[in-house]
Amino acid sequence: MSAPETRAMAPTRLREQQLELTRHLRDPQHVPAPEGLEDRRIGIYRELLFNNIESLLGGNFPVIRTLLAETRWKALVRDFYRDHRSQTPLFPEIAWEFMRYLESLPELDPPFLGELAHYEWVELALQISEARIDDVAHDPTGDLLAGAPLLSPLAWPLAYRWPVHRLGPQFQPAVPPDAPTLLLLRREADGNVRFAELSPLAFRLVQRLGEEPSLDGRAQLTALAGEAAATDVDSFVAEGAQLLLELRDSGAVLGTRSP
Repeated sequence: MSAPETRAMAPTRLREQQLELTRHLRDPQHVPAPEGLEDRRIGIYRELLFNNIESLLGGNFPVIRTLLAETRWKALVRDFYRDHRSQTPLFPEIAWEFMRYLESLPELDPPFLGELAHYEWVELALQISEARIDDVAHDPTGDLLAGAPLLSPLAWPLAYRWPVHRLGPQFQPAVPPDAPTLLLLRREADGNVRFAELSPLAFRLVQRLGEEPSLDGRAQLTALAGEAAATDVDSFVAEGAQLLLELRDSGAVLGTRSP
């Protein structure tokens, strides 16, 4: 074989060796390491990579890690590490990939695992969100009925079948409750993420602020009264105005949208 032919084959062989190595690192129990590699050295590499992923996910999903205990948790991470094909190389998005992996499984044990993973992931996503309140033009003292109430980009309404915010070693229900769990997660000025439980009407109001942001507060509440089949619309709007004030006081509503 000529020298040019040898050079042409080199990238192909390198690619094959890389694939052999990555297949082994993903599944060392079933895929042998490439020939010529000392097991002691490749073992250090295997352990380092897996432990990095396991530690990262453990920090992102502390409740799941605690619920499953060490053996089941590490087995789940090993399955993810072996079977899932990530769409991003970015470490901050590994938690999102893990959540996607759980969503792809035909069955979860415990059954609330998928929603709990989303709840833990969304808390991280809100913490690292690059959205800034200062970038949104608004009047913090604007009339919430005459103007269009503006939902903070750092306040996210979430609905779950399971009471995800209460799940833990001492509370693992076998079936979801009849009523959904409605939450509002928001990032405070100190960077911490806090949640509040919402009534169905409060949750729907927050949803509407995001769905139809151009409507003024009175129009939002009047439409919501229609959805709720309220018989006394004026009283409903008056109570809703108080709710808007409470949402503004909490920081979930910034004020009114500026032109």
